[in-house]
Amino acid sequence: MKLSFVVPAYNEEKLIDFCLAAIRESIAANRKFNLSKEIIVVDNNSTDRTADIARKAGATVVFEPVNQISRARNAGAAAATGDWLVFSDADSELNPGLLTDVLALIGTKDHVGCGSVFTMSDVPKWSRPFLNIWARISVSFNLAAGSFLMCNAPAFRLLGGFSEELYVAEEVEFSQRLKKLGSRNKLRFTVLKDHPLQTSNRKFVLYSRWELLRHIVNLSLRPKKGIRDKKYLDVWYDGRR
Repeated sequence: MKLSFVVPAYNEEKLIDFCLAAIRESIAANRKFNLSKEIIVVDNNSTDRTADIARKAGATVVFEPVNQISRARNAGAAAATGDWLVFSDADSELNPGLLTDVLALIGTKDHVGCGSVFTMSDVPKWSRPFLNIWARISVSFNLAAGSFLMCNAPAFRLLGGFSEELYVAEEVEFSQRLKKLGSRNKLRFTVLKDHPLQTSNRKFVLYSRWELLRHIVNLSLRPKKGIRDKKYLDVWYDGRR
């Protein structure tokens, strides 16, 4: 069994080293699984040292010129040679327990993929209810709503990967299609919750409460158009790091 870790990265020179170190440490902690692996970082048209840092850390670097998370993930998957694809964002840190749960789930042979809940440190109090609600929705409806998704590589290719019509929520939409494909083949999709993925709190640090509120209101007023148009998604795409 071979896992391909795919890390989309846009101007992540501050965090990419921590992300890759966490993946390596998680793999080392799970030696008993005799895991074959590769780590692919997708440089999504970065203007900083992201690609150089990733190469020095031993990752394979793939370049995707169009700055879009779906395209970056798909570019990494196209270069992957593993039986299973593990997508983890560059501002997140995998932990050994989560990888153990993923490998155990693969071993059951009754899953097509999984997601994971996530956690953030040092977030403002006002944001915690929203994060908790988001986690409950993800678990209750089995939707990969966050920075992590794992799936069977043939299933990923059969579905055509992440929708390149979407600039956000692409993991939610993909997990819905993946669940339908799995159910037709008596395979499950699960959101893991015992070992949450640690992800960056930077949206709450670099943006004010009012900027985030304005963003939420704008998306609420035009949800279908908003997730398909980059101009409404500055929190994801303005490059503030």
